[in-house]
Amino acid sequence: MTKLENIAWGIIGCGDVTELKSGPAFQKTEHSKLVAVMRRNAEKAADYAKRHGVPKWYSDADQLINDPVINAIYVATPPDSHAEYAIKSMRAGKPVYVEKPMATSYAECREMLRVSEETGVPLNVAYYRRTLPAFLKVEELIETDVLGKVLTVAITLHQANKKQANDPNAEPNWRIDPQIAGAGLFFDLASHQFDYLDYLFGPITKAQGVASNLAGLYEAEDTVSASFEFANGICGTGNWCFVVDQAAEKDTIEITGTKGKVSLSCFSHGPVELATAAGKEHFKFSNPENISHYLVKNVVQSLRGERTCVSTGKSAARTNKVLEEIVKNYYKP
Repeated sequence: MTKLENIAWGIIGCGDVTELKSGPAFQKTEHSKLVAVMRRNAEKAADYAKRHGVPKWYSDADQLINDPVINAIYVATPPDSHAEYAIKSMRAGKPVYVEKPMATSYAECREMLRVSEETGVPLNVAYYRRTLPAFLKVEELIETDVLGKVLTVAITLHQANKKQANDPNAEPNWRIDPQIAGAGLFFDLASHQFDYLDYLFGPITKAQGVASNLAGLYEAEDTVSASFEFANGICGTGNWCFVVDQAAEKDTIEITGTKGKVSLSCFSHGPVELATAAGKEHFKFSNPENISHYLVKNVVQSLRGERTCVSTGKSAARTNKVLEEIVKNYYKP
């Protein structure tokens, strides 16, 4: 595809995730501007456009996709429509930046990749932790041999039950609806963790797991345990539970090597903790106001031909495959 000089973005699905995490970043990035947004609720689309200084709004995705002013599209809808909108956009010749997880299934990811290859249109995915300072610090510690040879990875994510899960008066939470999300909160949150590990260590080649619903608050799994192995032989384990007591909440990724151990949180954005024979160190970092800003900048630079995007459809599809493999027995008919 021909390199773009300036990127004129349209957003499909200007919901909560675009308010602070991502939307403003398209305006703050050099050679990038947000020119249109779309939401099926016309009143909410118009309100978003007014509040964020966006010139155009639509209530129909096809109209936004076919707007001749727009030359790149950010798909920020729930996962069940990622494939549909991404494929339409690529067939219209417009590069796509898709929210995570990439789709509800690995099969949908493969179809998105097929269309990207067929059309020659770039497909990137919003795994922004690949660009955040704390996560890059861990990469630096590994690459400079501070940890020695990496041996194991251990993920723990325990969260208290969200109010929406059992409050009849709350708005429906699509993240715990497998028809929309692909599975439950495991797909929504563990996707970030597995994508980051893919970034550090490359593809996971073996994965298996046990998924259960122990609290009975919704249809999707609420507890998952897994083991996995990377192509380079590093072994990993993971444990996720989304119905613990608040006092039991935990969010850690621990990477152990022959010379020490490093740990960090994936969602609470605490310090990076390093333990070696020399003692313990803590590294603190600040994130950008719009947490996906660095990745949006990376995507814009890649569309301009200045660099390679760090989060592509190919890498994101691998994460979907791992997630699906871990919970597949829970969703078998």
